[in-house]
Amino acid sequence: MKIVILEKECLGIDVDFSPLYELGEIISYGDTSYEQIEERLKDADIAIINRCRMEEATLKNVERLKLVCIMGTGTDMIDVPYMKERGIQVSNVRGYSTYSVAQHTFAILFYVLEHLRFFDDYVKQGKYVEGLQQTYTAERQFTQIAGKTFGICGLGTIGKKVADIASAFGANVIYYSTSGKTVSDTYKSVSFEELLEQSDIISIHAPLTEQSRGLFDEEAFARMKKTAILVNTGRGAIVNEDALAKALVDGQIQAAAIDVLVKEPASKENPLYAIKDSDRLFITPHIAWAAREARQLVIEEMCETIRTFYDGKSRNVIW
Repeated sequence: MKIVILEKECLGIDVDFSPLYELGEIISYGDTSYEQIEERLKDADIAIINRCRMEEATLKNVERLKLVCIMGTGTDMIDVPYMKERGIQVSNVRGYSTYSVAQHTFAILFYVLEHLRFFDDYVKQGKYVEGLQQTYTAERQFTQIAGKTFGICGLGTIGKKVADIASAFGANVIYYSTSGKTVSDTYKSVSFEELLEQSDIISIHAPLTEQSRGLFDEEAFARMKKTAILVNTGRGAIVNEDALAKALVDGQIQAAAIDVLVKEPASKENPLYAIKDSDRLFITPHIAWAAREARQLVIEEMCETIRTFYDGKSRNVIW
């Protein structure tokens, strides 16, 4: 089997791809543009992708392709009806980043909740040597998670892990299921309106669907507490960025900590780009999933999927 990796660089230079080389003839590319997809896959039996579009325009002349492995969980780059029509199996990697994303969720939450940039600057600029403790605690105060209502939007595998950690910190956890299918015996299910109105912290872990796209809009932010913090390590397009920027500037919510944007890499035209106050907004460049252990697990999981495929079976198929 000829296996073509279209976006090897997306997993970083520190990941060991050698297990894949035991499974077939490997051709790899660091990155692949939309226009290059068809040519690079023309003789491929298996394609390994990250964000490359798999649709008729890129695959109509790709005749040998039998399996597409996504180096991640998201599937919005796949034209599922077309892949079904062609009989091309598509598999993703599930559960690989649960610990990494949950860890990063709290890392960026604490950055804004505890004003860590301010206190780091206070020490490094010499103010701690010169001043009294009361001086800087009077300028910035933070609160505990304990006793707060922690809202989860999307109680999947990652959402549940975040809920468990928040609960361990002493929070009252509630959740809203964007699909309406999630049931939990541990945490209380609420409507979207209740999630907005009751939560002191809202953490987004829902998939991007027609139900969740633009879910957090002007009306949603108007319903939230002025002291609320929004965390998004899910999908950028779940949040209307114009509405979020307005909510931060107008003081409708206290702060936001986000790892995902609608357009990535970030554009200077993004309304959030103009907000430089790190107490109000903290953005990381879509790295929540990227702990080294998580990225290496992607390789291991894809190898298992390919071995299963060779045995005539399917694993982690998205349709």
